[in-house]
Amino acid sequence: MTGVPLQQMADRVAALMEDRLRVRGQGLGEKLRKGGRLLPRRVRAAAEVLHTGATMAQNPKLWAQVDQQSVAQAYDTCVRHLNGVDGGDRRKGAVLGVAASVAFSVLAVAALLVIVLAWRGFV
Repeated sequence: MTGVPLQQMADRVAALMEDRLRVRGQGLGEKLRKGGRLLPRRVRAAAEVLHTGATMAQNPKLWAQVDQQSVAQAYDTCVRHLNGVDGGDRRKGAVLGVAASVAFSVLAVAALLVIVLAWRGFV
């Protein structure tokens, strides 16, 4: 494996992050910095290994120090997770979460209104 496939692996993971998680940025490093919190800990660590390997592979002297097998495993971990992410389902969950929060707030205010009206003798 040479430095080019490592960069292609990093670019593929970056493209999947942009496509599935809607994380913007130039390259895998910036996307990890901006949207790394959207990934589980083990996938984030694997993406960091992949980013480090791709960065080291650009220097011929450092390329020999890259552990090819761990980078390949990190790539597989990232791709397996990101292919399973459904962007529409994430958005639907976020909308339902906001709607539930608003509904609970309205219900709490209505309950407090009824309690205050009963306490003051109007109900």
